[in-house]
Amino acid sequence: MLTFIVRRTLYMLPLLLVVSLISFMLIEIMPGDYLTKMKTNPFVTQQTIAEMAKRYGLDQPPLVRYWYWFKGILTRGDFGTSFETRRPVFYTLFEGGRLMWTFIVSLTTMFVTWAIAIPLGIYSATHKYKLSDHTLTFFGFLGLSFPAFFFALVLLWLLVGVFHVGQHGLGIGGLFDNRFIDAPWSFAKLGNFLWHIWPAWLVIGTIGMAGLLRYMRASLLDTLSLQYIQTARAKGLSERIVIYKHAVRNAINPLVSLLGLSLPNLVSGSLIAATILNLPTVERAFFSSLTAQDDYVIMGALLFFSLFLLIGNLVADILLAWVDPRIRYN
Repeated sequence: MLTFIVRRTLYMLPLLLVVSLISFMLIEIMPGDYLTKMKTNPFVTQQTIAEMAKRYGLDQPPLVRYWYWFKGILTRGDFGTSFETRRPVFYTLFEGGRLMWTFIVSLTTMFVTWAIAIPLGIYSATHKYKLSDHTLTFFGFLGLSFPAFFFALVLLWLLVGVFHVGQHGLGIGGLFDNRFIDAPWSFAKLGNFLWHIWPAWLVIGTIGMAGLLRYMRASLLDTLSLQYIQTARAKGLSERIVIYKHAVRNAINPLVSLLGLSLPNLVSGSLIAATILNLPTVERAFFSSLTAQDDYVIMGALLFFSLFLLIGNLVADILLAWVDPRIRYN
């Protein structure tokens, strides 16, 4: 297993190199650059624009700029400087604990999603074609159909416009009310954090929860039709033991392999939630860099998200070997 982990880790390096090159090419294909808005400003002279282009290296050919950027990573660990903030890319992306909050929001959302979707999928499969199964199927398809941004806007409208939550002393958006931002951790601050985080769980996790529910239902139904399940029932084992000890253990294996693919879905959902709900995460900084065409910040964020995906796939493979004794990595 250790050899497998080391080998997969080494594979990440050329993959990240390819991702960085493709990302840079896509950014170059985008019309305009960071100085485009300034070029339309009549109060900014052409000399100023030329000086800024030289300062930021925008007067160089794309491949030359990519080489200098990549060389800076290899030699100094420098991912460039933000055009917008004039600060290093890492500081722009991760300042104010954004990296920590990104991990907290993503991992807690994943935990809540799996903790709800898996039991509901099991319940739906064991109550096939009953009213409860049809109800869960309906809400599952409904969750898959709603775009994340629309769901976030509707939820925000319900909380503020219909229930007038802000008038009851509880804020909406961000991770804390103002009085708790700099306060030390306490049960009151934890409660305030949970109040602010549950809309993000709902917005980010709805699509994933609906998909996991459908996957779990289909996988368990396939497993329950296998011969060894019929044999276990013929031996007189209780239905609870047959389902939870034998069927669920095998049915959940395909879902574990989806764990790595669920991480980019969380990131894309977090981008919408972070923008609408004002969450201090890396995704929000990435969105700001996109609107400003801040090339090096965009590149740094895309590499971070790619690394997030690769680590998720590695963790999924390790968990799959743990839950399925038939799988061994030599």
